[in-house]
Amino acid sequence: MTATGYAARSPVSSINNKNNMGETMGLDMYAYVTDKTPATAVDFRETEKCEELHYWRKHPNLHGWMQQLYEAKGGQNPEFNLAAVVLESGDLEKLEQAIMENELPETSGCFFGDSDGSECDDDLEFVAKARAAIGEGKTVLYVAWW
Repeated sequence: MTATGYAARSPVSSINNKNNMGETMGLDMYAYVTDKTPATAVDFRETEKCEELHYWRKHPNLHGWMQQLYEAKGGQNPEFNLAAVVLESGDLEKLEQAIMENELPETSGCFFGDSDGSECDDDLEFVAKARAAIGEGKTVLYVAWW
């Protein structure tokens, strides 16, 4: 852990090395923070030092929202697997609204599981943590592996 309380790691390499403690295959979703600002909001090279901010397991509707954001920002990975997207303050406002209004898009995929609505408090906790990180001058990234 660093002085900020985040665990230091690089997003894609840490995902590839993460052990799901014997869990079955599925959608693993991560938010990271970094002091670096990627040159683009999507499809950028992996940053060297990121710190894990939040983790979700099998929450496909949130992943679907993130994929729509990724595509809107020009993302080119059609599977949106191990492809990061930068989350900015305006994105967090839209995400919070979608969460509060139960408007995360219905999303499915191989081993994605199901979003059941119980994730709302955890999602809002993430939004608060991400806002605080941005307020500290950090960049927030989302990346998933399935």
